Amino acid sequence: MSLTDLPAAPKAPEAPAPRPRRRRVGRVLGVTALLAGLGVGGAYLWLDGTADVRATGTPECLSVTPTGPATGHRDVCATLDALTEAWGRGDADAYGALFTDDATYTTYVGTHYQGRRDITEGHRALFGGFLKGTKLADSFLGIRFYGNATAIVTSRGDTYDGSPKKPGELSKTQTYTLVRQDDGHWRIAAFHNTKRQPVMERISFLFSPDTRPQAEK
Repeated sequence: MSLTDLPAAPKAPEAPAPRPRRRRVGRVLGVTALLAGLGVGGAYLWLDGTADVRATGTPECLSVTPTGPATGHRDVCATLDALTEAWGRGDADAYGALFTDDATYTTYVGTHYQGRRDITEGHRALFGGFLKGTKLADSFLGIRFYGNATAIVTSRGDTYDGSPKKPGELSKTQTYTLVRQDDGHWRIAAFHNTKRQPVMERISFLFSPDTRPQAEK
């Protein structure tokens, strides 16, 4: 028998091709990112759900006990009530008339209006645009009088287009500076609106408890 007559040796079975390393690494990273996302999302929801405020104020301006010579308490509240009513009607002229000629107005997005005309025309556009049909909600935190012609009013506030929001749901913190002018009317000389960031506030309180205001302790 010649060598050519011998049966060929059986071929060794081919080893399965190794799974590409990139695919394994990608899956591991994907799962890790998913778990991290779920953890971050859960933490965010917990922080947001535990970030309620205690000092929610009162919806009635006249129910606030002011400090200082509060002879203008009723008139100041009347001005702020008229402001809310003008907003609810979408009446930019009536709204602007409640500010002094040189008033300043800073929105929560940082837009800064200077003067009554600027405030009026800006709100005319807002009332005809994405704030059309909305109303104002306020919950008053405090009123301070400095002399007989200056008042500082702090409040929580928001806009709504359905049922009024509860005081604890109002997302903005506001400061009004009102002055009594020569004609005897109280008008707003400055307004500043700040959007509350509940999660960032909660983190601040957790990592630095001394930053918590006395009213929130």
